[in-house]
Amino acid sequence: MRTDSSPGTLPAREHLPATDAGTPVLDVVIPVYNEEKDLQPCVRRLHEHLTRTFPYAFRITIADNASTDTTPQVSQRLEAEIAEVRAFRLEQKGRGRALRAVWSASDAPILAYMDVDLSTDLNALLPLVAPLISGHSDLAIGSRLARSSRVVRGPKREFISRSYNLILRGSLQARFSDAQCGFKAIRRDVAQALLPMVEDTGWFFDTEMLVIAERAGLRIHEVPVDWVDDPDSTVHIVRTATEDLKGVWRVGKALATGSLPLDRIARPFGDDPRDREIKDVPKGLARQLVGFCVVGGLSTLFYLLLYSGFRTFSGSQVANALALLVSAVANTAANRRLTFGVRGSGGAVRHQAQGLVVFGIGLALTSGSLAALDAAGGNPAHSTELAVLIAANLAATVLRFLLFRAWVFPDRRESTVVAGHTPAPQPPLPVRAGGHHFTYDDRFRAGAAADRTWGDATLQLQPVRPTDTDPRDAR
Repeated sequence: MRTDSSPGTLPAREHLPATDAGTPVLDVVIPVYNEEKDLQPCVRRLHEHLTRTFPYAFRITIADNASTDTTPQVSQRLEAEIAEVRAFRLEQKGRGRALRAVWSASDAPILAYMDVDLSTDLNALLPLVAPLISGHSDLAIGSRLARSSRVVRGPKREFISRSYNLILRGSLQARFSDAQCGFKAIRRDVAQALLPMVEDTGWFFDTEMLVIAERAGLRIHEVPVDWVDDPDSTVHIVRTATEDLKGVWRVGKALATGSLPLDRIARPFGDDPRDREIKDVPKGLARQLVGFCVVGGLSTLFYLLLYSGFRTFSGSQVANALALLVSAVANTAANRRLTFGVRGSGGAVRHQAQGLVVFGIGLALTSGSLAALDAAGGNPAHSTELAVLIAANLAATVLRFLLFRAWVFPDRRESTVVAGHTPAPQPPLPVRAGGHHFTYDDRFRAGAAADRTWGDATLQLQPVRPTDTDPRDAR
């Protein structure tokens, strides 16, 4: 595939080594805003669960984004009392902003987050992160909409949740089942490349991250969860839904125009070491055939509609030429983006010019068929013309695919010798040691990001202090 040899392609997933070290395997982030009541019982319950069930070192990070109550003081007190707890203060609101800030600064190889209300049963936490530790998956999400999930919530929220996921499936072709469940995890190497591409800083952050990851071919593991709705949730449904729909439009536009560099976060072909020994394996043919057939079917329908329209005021040859010309331009653009994965405007004019040459060949086939039909039948019926054109277009379609693949959109990049690829070093997987003290960099690790920049570079993580206040707070 084209993405295999891209300079920014992620290395093959590896199982994290199980050795003693000081870095925690898992960093669970709890983003909070004015949660002075629920924060302490949440953190203590989560810490007790991880201590009892999680076999490796862990950290719990409280990400306070601009709380105006006593949440910062509660966070600082928990950090002082529990060795595995860290608290950080951000001076701007936004769940997405908090997650991106803390995840970008964390040194743990597995990053997760959950909502402070602990609506999700904690027994799903180990199944959530296990596929990431083993190297099987890149991201993992809890799903309230899986068949085996058990969910307790009102009909209003159930309707909104299912409607939102239907919108994602219809507009962004999302295949994951639950975008907004506050229970997710990601490998740190994936986060370093993926997060700079995510623009949203609020509730749409999860959806945007998952859509980009899925479109890039990353593996998303879904875990059925038991989930009980928090009746005291402070989420503003209407405002959140409006912002989500705006985000859907923005991401859909970016995907359609090819402005997202998805090749940067693609995985190489075959994460299994045996696959990496194989050279010169043809890749992408089946996917391209399916995409070409879908585009071709729609183009043929479009062509026939155009031909029927043009035929009402012109002869068959003129109608055929006009219909082919218009549908050929649309067909080339669709195949360029959807079938052969060429993104951006580079080479678009050349591709359209080559597509017109292919159009000329198709025109010769179909026009020749019409000429032969006229010579044989004199004045054939319109239905007979359509049948002959369909047959001629099928032949032209096969030739068009071969020319597109070999000439218009060839994969000119040399095959990557994946066997010689050295994956990026992963932090060792430590066994938890009691009383261990962990440290953070209090700056973004911008150098670890794929493009060396973060979209929100003004944010800095700062330890919570009892005297910290929000400069915008009038108190």
